[in-house]
Amino acid sequence: MSSLLSNYMQKEEQLKQLQAELDKLENDERLKAELEFKDKLQSLMAEFGKSAADVIELLDPKSSNAGSSASKGAAAGSNGRRKRKLKIYKNPNTGEVVETRGGNQKTLKAWKDEFGAETVESWLVRVEE
Repeated sequence: MSSLLSNYMQKEEQLKQLQAELDKLENDERLKAELEFKDKLQSLMAEFGKSAADVIELLDPKSSNAGSSASKGAAAGSNGRRKRKLKIYKNPNTGEVVETRGGNQKTLKAWKDEFGAETVESWLVRVEE
């Protein structure tokens, strides 16, 4: 029982130290400036419907080249191939939505058999990385 009390008192002391460090950080003008920048950037991204990846691509286009090791590692699957883009289709007749990274999706194949590949491709809503 005494070790439990000792553990509690240790944690309480650590909490006080962390709270003191947090209070010091909250009064740091550099942190305030960075937080303000982050908030304004997120607001601007939301206003224009942009993601962090979009901003990075805009500011540093060569960072997303297939040859760069950072993007290659992030986009490569277990076999070293790039991950396929996510395609989102919406059937205007039923409102049903299909999200797929390949052409073998069961519902999508059924739609293509029924309506034709060209028609179904016209139902493409958007493509995501």
